[in-house]
Amino acid sequence: MASRESAPKDFERAMREACGESARLGYYPTIFIGMLDNLGGVGAVKQLLASDKPQPGLTRLWEMKALRLSAEAHVIQEKWAALFTESERAEARKRLEDYEYQPPD
Repeated sequence: MASRESAPKDFERAMREACGESARLGYYPTIFIGMLDNLGGVGAVKQLLASDKPQPGLTRLWEMKALRLSAEAHVIQEKWAALFTESERAEARKRLEDYEYQPPD
């Protein structure tokens, strides 16, 4: 479990690692990487979740059967719960449910 002080940096690191793995699979999330650079991991994901529609990257990850790499899949993980509000976590869950994503146990 990340400490309260290191959690935002750890989350950003996890997001950048997911971007790297996504690129290795053939999808380079350029816009999201720019958001990470400008807003940090938590800020970028909060902005995505505040949008009234899912981003094209989520659809692309679904097409690749790689939703586990999505920001939404990270947000619903218990270890990052303190970084997001319950409504943000609920939005992430809803988007994943729309794509019939089943998180690992």
